[in-house]
Amino acid sequence: MTKLVPIPSTEKIEFKPAFIERYSQLTDWEDFKKYSFSFLRRSIRINTILGTIKDVKKSIEAKGWKLDPIPWFKESFWISHPDRRDVGNLFEHHIGQIYVQEAASMIPPLVLDPQPGDIILDMCAAPGSKTTQMAMMMKNEGLIVANDYKGQRLQSLGINLQRSGLTNTLISLMSGKRFHGFEFDKILVDAPCSGTGTIRKSLKTILIWNPKMITKLARQQKELIVSGFENLKEGGEMVYSTCSVEPEENEGVVDHLLEKFSNAKVMKANLPGLKLSKPIMEFNGKKYNSQVKHCLRIWPQDNDTEGFFVTKITKNPSSE
Repeated sequence: MTKLVPIPSTEKIEFKPAFIERYSQLTDWEDFKKYSFSFLRRSIRINTILGTIKDVKKSIEAKGWKLDPIPWFKESFWISHPDRRDVGNLFEHHIGQIYVQEAASMIPPLVLDPQPGDIILDMCAAPGSKTTQMAMMMKNEGLIVANDYKGQRLQSLGINLQRSGLTNTLISLMSGKRFHGFEFDKILVDAPCSGTGTIRKSLKTILIWNPKMITKLARQQKELIVSGFENLKEGGEMVYSTCSVEPEENEGVVDHLLEKFSNAKVMKANLPGLKLSKPIMEFNGKKYNSQVKHCLRIWPQDNDTEGFFVTKITKNPSSE
């Protein structure tokens, strides 16, 4: 693991006492704070629709950039340069051969494992990091319905799909909880969240955090995961993910789904090279369903990435 580089002036930032109290109970507080106040490593994913891993890697390295493989995804690399950080200015980025994507953000599509020919719903798709990754994994075959609830966000989604040379994706504009009567093979619910796993790239998260906000977000997330499950065909698979490390937004949301649907089952998932922490099985006096133990909880200090939460759920034949 590379040496941590502290973000300047973070010593002036103060965490709210309630935040410190909560996270001291959930993880190693000092370790979490140290990583949250360190620069996030840049990472890219090579788009194999428009180039081979070998050729694109060689082209970028010829410009003086260093590429270090990310263990859990062979198409991805941590990227660094002794004098530059402007990865987005690379020619390979402009022509769609690479996508600048955080290493932990690549995990939900990998766990969902989309295949050519699948019919997939990406419920909260913009700006398209995971959508374009799934379309690439599907070899540009099958169909992805890439949905978002804000029209302004669809602009970046459309641009990223076009730049990546992808044609198997249909864009829709609606609230994710308003999908009714569809049947998808696989569904990704990468839900809007508090972003407490992404402090190291958005320090303002510390300032806006409050428990009431978490409670409100959790209600919305429960609606989204239920809508996703209801639109999943029997035998289908769904991934619920957030870039939050709050139990109420993660294990609590999965627990809600398991309580509501007896035919929902959490599946074990394993990505070689990815370090995981134990899921939270009880929070604020609430004990979660035993299946929650199979969820993937990733703290920033586990892999020197963003914090992330990922759960794979299958829909068993209904017993009703």
